[in-house]
Amino acid sequence: MAERTSAGLLTMMLEPTPAVAMTLPAEVREKLAELELELSEGDITQKGYEKKRGKLLAPYIPQIQGVDPSLQIDNRIQASSQAVLPGSKHNKSRAANTRDERFRSDLHTEAVQAALAKYKERKMPMPSKRRSVLVQSSVEACTPPDTSSASEDEGSLRRQGRLATSTPYQGHGHPAVEHWFNRVIQGSSTSSSASSTSSHPGGRSVTTTNTTAHAALNANAAATALADLMAHTQLDNHSAPPDVTGLSERSSLHAERPQVASVRGVSRGYNHHTSVMETADGCEWRGEGSLSLMDGVPVNSRVSSKIQQLLNTLKRPKRPPLREFFVDDFEELLDVQQPDPNQPKPEGQQMSPLEGEPLGVVTNWPPSLPAALQRWGTTQPKSPCLTALDNAGKPVYTLTYGKLWTRSQKLAYTLLNKLSTRNEPLLMPGDRVALVFPNNDPVMFMVAFYGCLLAELVPVPIEVPLTRKDAGSQQIGFLLGSCGVTLALTTDACQKGLPKAQTGEVATFKGWPRLLWFVTDGKHVVKPPKDWHPPIREASNDIAYIEYKTSKEGSTMGITVSHSAMLAHCHALTQACGYTEAETITNVLDFKREAGLWHGVLTSVMNRMHVISIPYSLMKVNPLSWIQKVHTYKARVAVVKSRDMHWSLLAQRDQRDISLSSLRMLIVADGANPWSISSCDAFLNVFQARGLRPEVICPCASSSEAMTVAIRRPPEMGVPPPGKAVLSMGGLSHSVIRVDTEEKLSVLTVQDVGQVMPGALVCVVRVEGTPYLCQTDEVGEICMSSGSTGVAYYGLPGMTKNIFETIPVTSSGVPISDRPFTRTSLLGFVGPDSLVFVVGKMDGLMVVSGRRHNADDVVATALAVEPMKFVYRGRIAVFSVSVLHDERIVVVAEQRPDASEEDSFQWMSRVLQAIDSIHQVGVYCLALVPANTLPKAPLGGIHISETKQRFLEGALHPCNVLMCPHTCVTNLPKPRQKQPEVGPASMIVGNLVAGKRIAQACGRDVAQLEDNDQARKFLYIQDVLQWRAQATPDHSLFLVLNAKGTVASTASCLQLHKRAERVAAALMGRLNTGDHVALVYPPGIDLIATFYGCLYAGCVPVTVRPPHPQNLATTLPTVKMIVEVSKSVCILTTQAIMKLLKSKEAAAAVDIKSWPMVMDTDDLPRKKSPQMYKPPTPEMLAYLDFSVSTTGILAGVKMSHAATSALCRSIKLQCELYPSRQIAICLDPYCGLGFALWCLCSVYSGHQSILVPPLELESNASLWLAAVSQYKVRVTFCSYSVMEMCTKGLGSQTEALRLRNVNLSCVRTCMVVAEERPRIALTQSFSKIFKDLGLSPRAVSTTFGCRVNVAICLQGTAGPDPTTVYVDMRALRHDRVRLVERGSPHSLPLMESGKILPGVKVIIANTETKGPLGDSHLGEIWVSSPHNATGYYTVYGEEALHADHFNTKLSFGDTQTVWARTGYLGFLRRTELTDASGERHDALYVVGSLDETLELRGMRYHPIDIETSVIRSHKSIAECAVFTWTNLLVVVVELEGSEQEALDLVALVTNVVLEEHYLIVGVVVVVDPGVIPINSRGEKQRMHLRDGFLADQLDPIYVAYNM
Repeated sequence: MAERTSAGLLTMMLEPTPAVAMTLPAEVREKLAELELELSEGDITQKGYEKKRGKLLAPYIPQIQGVDPSLQIDNRIQASSQAVLPGSKHNKSRAANTRDERFRSDLHTEAVQAALAKYKERKMPMPSKRRSVLVQSSVEACTPPDTSSASEDEGSLRRQGRLATSTPYQGHGHPAVEHWFNRVIQGSSTSSSASSTSSHPGGRSVTTTNTTAHAALNANAAATALADLMAHTQLDNHSAPPDVTGLSERSSLHAERPQVASVRGVSRGYNHHTSVMETADGCEWRGEGSLSLMDGVPVNSRVSSKIQQLLNTLKRPKRPPLREFFVDDFEELLDVQQPDPNQPKPEGQQMSPLEGEPLGVVTNWPPSLPAALQRWGTTQPKSPCLTALDNAGKPVYTLTYGKLWTRSQKLAYTLLNKLSTRNEPLLMPGDRVALVFPNNDPVMFMVAFYGCLLAELVPVPIEVPLTRKDAGSQQIGFLLGSCGVTLALTTDACQKGLPKAQTGEVATFKGWPRLLWFVTDGKHVVKPPKDWHPPIREASNDIAYIEYKTSKEGSTMGITVSHSAMLAHCHALTQACGYTEAETITNVLDFKREAGLWHGVLTSVMNRMHVISIPYSLMKVNPLSWIQKVHTYKARVAVVKSRDMHWSLLAQRDQRDISLSSLRMLIVADGANPWSISSCDAFLNVFQARGLRPEVICPCASSSEAMTVAIRRPPEMGVPPPGKAVLSMGGLSHSVIRVDTEEKLSVLTVQDVGQVMPGALVCVVRVEGTPYLCQTDEVGEICMSSGSTGVAYYGLPGMTKNIFETIPVTSSGVPISDRPFTRTSLLGFVGPDSLVFVVGKMDGLMVVSGRRHNADDVVATALAVEPMKFVYRGRIAVFSVSVLHDERIVVVAEQRPDASEEDSFQWMSRVLQAIDSIHQVGVYCLALVPANTLPKAPLGGIHISETKQRFLEGALHPCNVLMCPHTCVTNLPKPRQKQPEVGPASMIVGNLVAGKRIAQACGRDVAQLEDNDQARKFLYIQDVLQWRAQATPDHSLFLVLNAKGTVASTASCLQLHKRAERVAAALMGRLNTGDHVALVYPPGIDLIATFYGCLYAGCVPVTVRPPHPQNLATTLPTVKMIVEVSKSVCILTTQAIMKLLKSKEAAAAVDIKSWPMVMDTDDLPRKKSPQMYKPPTPEMLAYLDFSVSTTGILAGVKMSHAATSALCRSIKLQCELYPSRQIAICLDPYCGLGFALWCLCSVYSGHQSILVPPLELESNASLWLAAVSQYKVRVTFCSYSVMEMCTKGLGSQTEALRLRNVNLSCVRTCMVVAEERPRIALTQSFSKIFKDLGLSPRAVSTTFGCRVNVAICLQGTAGPDPTTVYVDMRALRHDRVRLVERGSPHSLPLMESGKILPGVKVIIANTETKGPLGDSHLGEIWVSSPHNATGYYTVYGEEALHADHFNTKLSFGDTQTVWARTGYLGFLRRTELTDASGERHDALYVVGSLDETLELRGMRYHPIDIETSVIRSHKSIAECAVFTWTNLLVVVVELEGSEQEALDLVALVTNVVLEEHYLIVGVVVVVDPGVIPINSRGEKQRMHLRDGFLADQLDPIYVAYNM
């Protein structure tokens, strides 16, 4: 008895212990079983199920105060049955747990339990999900057991190792998060019996026996404890050994701590606990949400604790040992799995083909199937042929042979003579006709099938298409089209139920050809005239019918069966099964195809048998129906699947009157499935008492292509006894048969499927490549040569040749026979006594790293992990997807609506471990989807290929996902080892030898450019303004536009000078020269005037972006920081902003008392300053330029007066700026080139600047372009964010803009101001969209600047157009530039960043050795120019750190020039173009910021490349940003779409990053649009994002931790 317990079935139902028997009467148990079945098939809602179940159980439950009634009954049963059943755990509803029987041999379950026991100590981080996504679970469902506040009451906990006094209950519900995860693994993996021990920190080991458990359960304290617990946890009452310790410990816990009654509400589904945890660097953290600095980042313990767990799970070694790789300089070679030298190899002889017994000669055998029908229809017309049942199991109609014959004749006559188009008959003999009949109408189907045969038409039976979007329906349409089907036969009722078009005709289904629908009911068919007789010919090689089959990839093929093969198959089946005339047979299978058709429609007519057809719909209502019919009709034969046997067990009633003694053959059609054996065993166990003889169970193996391959003969034929084999899974994965001896865990028990069919020749061949015969101990594909197999795939000659015309050869290459063989797609071997064994199907074969695994076996393992609480029986799909040149296993299951997040996660992690242990293979992705959402196959089951399709398209919408790329992906290239660097001198010599020039370039020489530049004679920019105010007082320098496009304010030279004087007058009395002043203004003239006012007064201005009134919390601290870091002694601003800085809201964000003096400049008195301040030397500081870099670092640089003038002059020369010119600027005026263009250049060059504040574009996207068009501007500047606003906001409105006369043909250069790699995709789409408005495609270009020099490149008006090159992304990771052709794989387009400015010199240097590099080599861009900044301005005394950023020298070559390091990687390339001075043009390509690059696996990645791949992977990904955290790659994606798509992205993101970048994603975070922070230049602030993620401020929709 004890061996069988894990089946869980017999224990409760069949041999009830006295306690159980007392508990529930038989009819209640039976009703419960039916309920369970309804629920699992989705015919009843969870709520309805619970209600009905509650009603049934109510009378039998003595109420304990406050305990869930269903729980009590379990506990009682559990305690009382333990004495008898040391190994079983009972489920809430008994029927549920018995469901597993079909998929499980007992051994397997025990193996799984034992395997899981090994994993107890592993912890996995659980994904976190936003509340709104948890559609199904309540708040409690997300609360771990006992989130009590005990730890706070007891003071802080010590670290776990020293947890001596804290709580005796550490095993299960210690409040720290990790222990809750721990339960994920510990839950019920103990493989011992009820006396499992749990040793506690205090050294007390608690051994619970049944008695204590029983006592504890009935204790009152325990009752309340359990009530409390039921709200949060799932008790481990499944089919694993009972973990009673769990219950008793919990009860003792609550008894000891009476004060704990409350469960904390949990915000957004996260478990915030006071936890003690160890971080990566070993420091100890305490307290809820306690923040600590790590890498200077505030870290919330929850996120990082999960990451820590993730890291801990990753530290364990992967299984396959990594071989030494060969690393080529450029190519990252994927590891090719080398065969393991110790793997088992076949050692047997070469097999010899196996012959079935010869086909017997029968004297009066009819010459064809129609002839047999004619014979019986005329000689035995009253003899019953087919009985159809309704959903109540009552016989509706019995078709006699006479009726079948006459009705088929009528239909044949009608089809041939009464259907015509334009006087041509619609059908000719040999035409294909679709048969569309519902599964509960076998009579009409049989008449239609034989009617077609008599009319010599070819029937193509297909499923009834219920909706226009049925899974696989499109493929069926493709099959019908390729078969040239124009007519579909159906019943009246079915035709009425089909979806209709407006015209009332049947709608055309997606992918289907146009069909004429013909209803075959009596009133539509005509009686043939007396002289008409259907032609009855001898069976020929013409096509008789076409059976459809869906391949692994989801395509549908039609298998043609000839008349002679159909006849031969009937003959062979009759002989093998010993069919005799007028036998009765019950058929539960689909009568349209495979065994249901062969036995129940064809062979039955051959032998004048009586078929009782049991529809699927009746089986769902009453799973016992087929057994009752066997009993009622005294049937001799039944044709079933293991599922039907399994179901009948569930609903097995105590009906003593059922007898199966009449059966001489119980044909199990899917006997080749790995789980059929357990169904057969269990079924026999139950029904042997009802007259079922063991030897009548006859499994058979068949496939659509070969038809029946082998079948176990009925006992009267005197065949050898059936065989069983217990095979090692490890051996099978190498296609080797090893009867398992030592390792009891990973085994597969299989039963034989009998002997080969009569008249057939069978052999086993290698699966891949040439079909060599296998050795006797090797698994291969079974091939069969016989007159009774299918002939071809209709219309697919190539595939037909492969499958139906295989010629197996011996090891020496000699064909074994001159007759062709058909591949059966069954994997197996021939065992002793010439019995055939099948271990899997080609469709379910998954080859992972050279080892073979069978999808069905993996399903069986998943189901052995006590699934009934969490997932539906039989609703699990296992398939493989190809990622990074290997197959990866994906498991998808339907989650029960009542399973909580934690429970499901727990189940998932255990499934992963079980599969890992038993199959020695990692699961790549495990997904749970909501109930009833997986695509269904026609008769129940899951449509695997459709599921796989949805998974790959991101349309599966799972509610839980667990990805484990770290364990499965073992073929990544070897991490790059840094080569010892070549010295700088050798570098130069190498370049010279190779004929390469050193990568160095410069703009035009300023000194030689003679122009009539009046401003040159002034050393200081403020002097230029004074001079212009005198020389051209009324010349307008600035126009500021508002959102309506009208001029909001203007400033002429004189007006600007006057306003600056007023500011200077106000400052001079109060501040000293050299004081720093913060200017906090919105973009406008005020900002420019106060800037010059500061210079007039000798103060150093610092421009600061004002805080955003709606977002003070994040913007105000930045203002404060700049003010503090710049040591500003005074803030100049407007009255409105001044109020804001001192408001109550501001006080919430910063300490408003510590602001320096704040002055508003709105109403300054008209005072002239006594005298202007004259700086003693141009090297003096003019202004400070503060900017937040993309890495989130606030960096201020010092700009001297000399650098300021040089910058202006350089830009003036490059853009040819004169007082008569106008330029339009749509940039933020606070830092970098934006500030220079906005505040400095117009004053220096005298041109008019049309200023468009970018903020105004939010209310009027066309403002900037309309201004450009209105003022006919030739040169304009913008930022990427402005360009993006225009492409997104105006993309569809170009027509409307043209009607408003917006014309951009005036623009010669439109420059994007940036400090990053040019965004080609954006600039190109901008050019394309606005080409219609006259924008020249050559106009758009980019600039490049950085902190050390705000303007290095700028396209300007002269010189060649920017060039684009394509580089190999893989080479870039190795810091190399490899130019490739456009469109080649892994190519990345890079656009030149404008022309190098006059006076600027650029060189490319090696980041480590600081030596110069050659042309087209990747290195750091160094710059030397008169307008370099003079240094960082920081308060932290880190000047020494950054000194070399501003003045560094080459280690070799020109060691005199002083360079500034930009911190950007790039390369120079000499082009064929000539520049303005007639020289060959050198193009500078910026690849990306060094600070931003990610060092992973020894290679250098640029985040933007990974992000581009990710954004391409799914249409709903709006934006993406990546960063690393403790060596894990974190990918944050913004989801533009419904939240149910969030989890689809996890797998797609992981796949694409693996495929294109050879990186494993550690964490995928799905957030709302707009969460990824962006700075004013439109650059992603990845470090801010990282801080937000770690401090748990992103409010993510979903966070997935990849294992």
